[in-house]
Amino acid sequence: MTPHGRRPQWAVLTVAIAAGLAASLVGCASIGPASTVAVSDVKSLAGKWAGVVYGAGYDDGIKVDVTIREDGSYDAVSRQRDSSSSGKGKIVLTDGRLVVEGQRGNGVATLQRGPGGLRILRIEMTLSDNSNLSAELSPSR
Repeated sequence: MTPHGRRPQWAVLTVAIAAGLAASLVGCASIGPASTVAVSDVKSLAGKWAGVVYGAGYDDGIKVDVTIREDGSYDAVSRQRDSSSSGKGKIVLTDGRLVVEGQRGNGVATLQRGPGGLRILRIEMTLSDNSNLSAELSPSR
């Protein structure tokens, strides 16, 4: 039995997953499937990107702004209601793969393009504390 006014954690989690799935299906229906784009030079990623980072402790996602320079070095700033954090690193092209070398961990990135031409940069990283995060970024305007 749970205290009055408190929902069991599994119920909240179930609702959150269902809402996320519904939102993603609506989003996919409007943009269609994305295709992976081969990157031959990190310079093609240069510019300002914005999106959301997901990981342990912030399942709802955290907004992030990333600036990637032509040499692959980047600065990232994430924002929550009451705080912000920043990080730096470099994206390098190794054997045709985009490898992310950050201050707090390493990972891989994939560039995709939707049918409307929207570029999407997807990043999967393992941090130094062995936690995982993922990010989905698009060019900011």
